[in-house]
Amino acid sequence: METDAVCGVHALHPERYRAAREAVPPEALVARASALLKALADPTRMRILLALSAGELCVCDLAHLLSMSDSAVSHQLRVLRDARLVAWRRQGRQVFYRLADDHVRGILEAALEHAAE
Repeated sequence: METDAVCGVHALHPERYRAAREAVPPEALVARASALLKALADPTRMRILLALSAGELCVCDLAHLLSMSDSAVSHQLRVLRDARLVAWRRQGRQVFYRLADDHVRGILEAALEHAAE
């Protein structure tokens, strides 16, 4: 029978503790990063981001590509906008979406690379 993986002796290791404390950023930043990862955690939103990694697309393009309604795509894009993962621009009556920046592209590439291992 396997025993629980807990400390048998309650003692702090000052150097390790200090390094760990310094590695944890302020709570507000952790919450924002967590929200970003939550937005990425949905397969539909991930597919939208991957499609946008090839360049700008409008809602109609994304809806057709993903076999979804315009409304469903718009809802997902709202989540991605709120997480600051996509940016948009208006051209006449159309709105075009793109990845917010190269950090988003890097996150996508790292996630796919790690998943492929």
